[in-house]
Order: sequence, then C-alpha cells, then structure tokens
Amino acid sequence: MALVGAAVAGKTSLAEALLYKAGAIGAWGSVERGSTVSDHDPLERRMLHSLNASVMHLTHAGTRIYLIDTPGGPDFLGQSLPALEAVETVAVVINAATGIEPMAVRMMEYAASRRLARMIIVNKIDAQGVSLSGLLADIQATFGRECLPLNLPDGVNRQVIDCFFNRFGRSDFGPVEAAHRALVEQVVEVDAAFVDRYLEKGDVDPSELHAPLEQALREGHLIPVCFASSRSGAGVAELLDVIVKLLPDPTEANPPSFIVGEGAEAMPMEAKPDSTLHVLAHVFKVTIDPFVGKMGIFRVHQGTVTRDSQLYIGDGRKPFKVGHLFMLQGKDHVEVSHALPGDIVAVAKVDEIHFDAVLHDAAEDSHVHLAPLPFPVPVYGLAVEPKRHGDEQRAWEILGKLAAEDPCLRIEHVAATNETVLYGLGELHLRIVLERLREVYRFDVQTRPPRIAYRETVTAPAEGHYRHKKQSGGAGQFAEVFLRIEPLARGAGFEFADEVRGGAIPGQFIPAVEKGVREVLAYGAIAGFPVADVRVVVYDGKHHSVDSKDIAFATAGRKAFMAAIREARPVVLEPIVQIEIAVPEHSVGDVTSDLSLRRGLVTGTSGLGAGTVAIGGQVPEAELADYQSRLNAMTSGQGRYTVALSHYEAVPPAVQQTLMGRYRVREDD
Repeated sequence: MALVGAAVAGKTSLAEALLYKAGAIGAWGSVERGSTVSDHDPLERRMLHSLNASVMHLTHAGTRIYLIDTPGGPDFLGQSLPALEAVETVAVVINAATGIEPMAVRMMEYAASRRLARMIIVNKIDAQGVSLSGLLADIQATFGRECLPLNLPDGVNRQVIDCFFNRFGRSDFGPVEAAHRALVEQVVEVDAAFVDRYLEKGDVDPSELHAPLEQALREGHLIPVCFASSRSGAGVAELLDVIVKLLPDPTEANPPSFIVGEGAEAMPMEAKPDSTLHVLAHVFKVTIDPFVGKMGIFRVHQGTVTRDSQLYIGDGRKPFKVGHLFMLQGKDHVEVSHALPGDIVAVAKVDEIHFDAVLHDAAEDSHVHLAPLPFPVPVYGLAVEPKRHGDEQRAWEILGKLAAEDPCLRIEHVAATNETVLYGLGELHLRIVLERLREVYRFDVQTRPPRIAYRETVTAPAEGHYRHKKQSGGAGQFAEVFLRIEPLARGAGFEFADEVRGGAIPGQFIPAVEKGVREVLAYGAIAGFPVADVRVVVYDGKHHSVDSKDIAFATAGRKAFMAAIREARPVVLEPIVQIEIAVPEHSVGDVTSDLSLRRGLVTGTSGLGAGTVAIGGQVPEAELADYQSRLNAMTSGQGRYTVALSHYEAVPPAVQQTLMGRYRVREDD
C-alpha cells in the first residue's frame, strides 16, 4: 500500500503508528524528533518533511504488508508517482484539520488512471474543532458517492467503530446501520446473485462478500474511507485489520500494465502472481549513494527471485547475478534468501540497473516493459556551473546520478547558450537537489536563471563593404570585401555564396571571408546573439599580391557583414513556446488574463474531466521565468503546465533597445 497525499496529511506519522502497532518497531518515532523509520535522510529530518519515497514492511495476522511512504509536495512527484507501480492499493491520506488538498486530488486521479484500488484515510481525527461529518460530505462531493466509510469515529473521535462487519451500534455520526447498509448495497451491486439475495433477505453476511468486495475495489465502484489518528493511535489497529481482511492482495488486484514491444506494435501482456513461472519484476526506484553505490528497488510481479538468480535488465544481453537480496525498513536493509510475487526487495551494486527497468530471467521477455507513467514535464530550469574551473565533467557525472534517481529531474546541455541547465518541477525541487549535491557529494556549483536563446536576423536586403589595411613595419595586411545580404524564411538557417568574378578575391581567400562572416553568426552584430536566417553573397573585392592573407580577409569579411546587417533593418528574435496549462475550472479566467499580460496568446481550451480545463496558447519564453510560482498562486497549487518550442518572433522594440543597450556596454568594456 502506498500512502499518498498532501505534505500536511501525516503520512509518515501514520506509517510509524502502523509499524509500532504491528510490532515491527519497538519505539514510536516522531517527525519532530527526526526519529521515524521513513524519514531517514538528513535533509528530511532537518526540513520535517518527506522528500523521498521510503519502503517499509510489517506483519499483521500472518500477512506481510509493504508500506511506501511518499512525499506530499508537488515538486516531488518524481518520488511519489513511481510508488504506484509497486502496490495494489493507493491510500490517499487526508488531514482532518485541513481538509482535501490539491495533492490528494491529483494522486487520486493518477491512481485511477493505473486501475489501482483506492482508499481514503482521514487522519488526525482528534484535532480540535474538526467536523468529520462535514469532511466526509466534502470527500463524497469531490471524489464521488462511491466513497463510503468502513468505520466511523466514536467516543468523540477517540476511537472508531466498524460498520462493514458490524450492523448495529452507535458512532459519533449516529447509528452505524445506515453506513453498513450503504456499504453492502454498494458491494452487492457488482454481483447479480448477491443483489437478489439482498433484496430477498434485506442483508447479506459481510463475510460472504469478499469476492464482490475485491471486484468493487478493482473497478473503483467502492472507495473505502477509514478514520484514524496517528497521534493517539485511534483507528490504527482497525486499519491494520482492514488492510489484511479487505484490501486486495497480489492475486486479487488488477494486473500491472505490462506490454510487449514498442509504439503501435505494442501488445498487452499479463503477469501472473505465480511463484513457479519465469521472473518478471519492475524497478520503481533507484538510489545512488557515494559510499554504498547504486541500489535498485523492485517489486516482484511473477516468479521467484533468489540469491544467485541470473537476471537480465530489459533488453540487455548479459545477465547479472543477484549476490544479496534485501527487504527495506527505511534506511535498514534486511537480507532475505528469496522474493515471491508481491514482495518489494532491493539489489545493490549493479551499475546497469536503472529506473523503470524490467528484470527477467527469460530471453523472450527482453521487450517487456510497463506502460509509461504520465510524469509531469520538468520545466523549471537553473543554469549550473562548478565553482572550480576544470570540474565540468565531474559536475555532469554527479548531476547525472541525481537525475537517475528522479524521473522528474533532467539535465541538458543547451548548445544555443552553451549552458548546462538542470530542469525540475519547481524552485523547491531544485533547491533540494542542490543541497544534496553539496551535502552528499561535497560539490559546490553556481546557479543562475538560464539565458534566453535569443537570435538576430535581418528583415531587408542590404550591402556591406570593408577595406582592411594594416601596416606595421614588416609585412602588412590588406583585404577588401563587398557583399550583400538578404533575409531567409524563418528557420532556414544560413547560406553563403561566392559570386566573385575575374579573380578580384582569389579563390584561396574565400574560405577566410566565410570564416569572418561565421564569427558574426556566432557572436551577433547588434545585441550579442547568434545571427540566423540570412543569405550572404560575396560579389567583389580587392587583394594585394604580398599583403593579402587569410587573417586580413577574415577581418574584412566580418566587418563587411556587420556593416550590412546594420543597414538591413536588423531585429532580435525571441523563442515563442507552445504552452498547455491544466487548471481547475474556477481558475480559467485568472490564468488566461495573466497569459495575456505576459504577451501570450490563448489558442483554445478543452475539458479534461474532473473539473479540470486545459488551456492552450503561445507565450514568449522570457515571460515564464517565475511562471510556476504564479500559477500555484492562481490555482491554489493545482495548476501544471508543459512547454515546447514553437517558433521565433521579433521582440517588441522596447525589449530590443534594452538588449542592444546591454550589448553596447559589453562591447565598450
């Protein structure tokens, strides 16, 4: 079971309470003291928030239960979402005091898209001044009438009373009979035979409803709601019973979304939780420690993995030998001899293992993989460079290790600006990455906002001429170049043509002229940005039999080209990106207005379901420097967006004057 939801929901404390109640740990740790099993990273203990998905296990009533505690911040979805690939049930934890947070809504949507059983745990029911009946009504309004309580608070929120197996009794909500009847009716609806029995007798023994209950959970026809307090322990023992008795085990859940092949040729494949079949396991998390090395954490879906097993990684042709197999209890590793379907285990020091890999022991499974998760696209970037010159390669290697642990972290060398840019989901995401870089790897970098990849071009034909003459005692330099330029279509690039006749410029000097022109292409003529979409024709010139040299013609070509550009109505171009923004319906007006203020153009809107609208548009990249923060403010943290380069357009005259002014200052310096 994965515990998901907002950062304030109390997932880590709830996991601690479950571990303690089941006897898996001897002392009940706390987030405030930094003593929980789950939050074992020093950064997590300092920030008092989960930053990584943490795997734990316990045993209750003879059943092993794996818990995955996930971070609740939207910047850490790269840690939260992969946990969904390792579980049968997603438990959305809601803080009774703060109510339904945007992260709970998002994770519920993700879990539904992966056909996982879902439940809701209302935590901190003993908080002061909460209205649990009102919160239950909000849950049903937000997630649907299929959200029904399996238990209800009792004794003024100090304990809970079952209302699935228990037909009679009272709770803080009143008699439990109505809740019991609603649950039974919801479950029997998936099985016609039970519907008939229920109509005849007025009730059905809940102990007979296990099969239809599992079907209702698989189909999302029932989303159970449980009440608990991780602080007082109320409802924790009952939650353990619910997990064991009612939630699906690996044989009862929807099978994982394995497919064979790629693209249009891909076909679904069903993994069976049978320990006698060939192995299929999925790596849903990778950690890389500078001291321990790389560790791959995987869920076994089919077959049996043992020490000394020979496993292939995806389509790799060389297997690795499983030397040690570990179950995880937070930071502690418990060595085991084998792992069966449903087990979550880890192997260490296998350099080839990687996130999302399928491990198998049969050659025919080399093209099996899981349907990809819809990860949010990392769009918040920072340019990074090492503080010490010469450490560029080491910086790239370390950042690559951090990116290997997080599917929502991307490192890219942007050739247009000659920068290494780290992309993440937000400012906090990258701040934590940089702190880990400094504290774990002892490596310091400097950061700044990425440069915008502006371009320069011309909008009219023009001619340029330059005569280069230099005499300094010895051999001199002489070259004269006449050229003309003309604009090309946007995106056409650069063309160079030689139309010199009669040997005015000897053929061996034409490459030098082109070299001088290309220097301007690289460094710009009016604002210091690369020049694009221009055609240059060299048509005349003069040379000297003694003083003409390559360097002279390169200089003349460069100066003639710059002179022509300044007469050709030059403009600075800026990148325009195609943007798609997903926002709640009530935020559409604010977001579209803000986009217009940012020189953006809204091209359309469409409904995504569940009260979410997609806004499509185009906007200058320069206007998106702080966009995620603004979007969070406008949508209460529920907005998300993706961008892709669309085209280049001329910047407004005022922006061009500013950019040219900065360039002249640098040129003077």
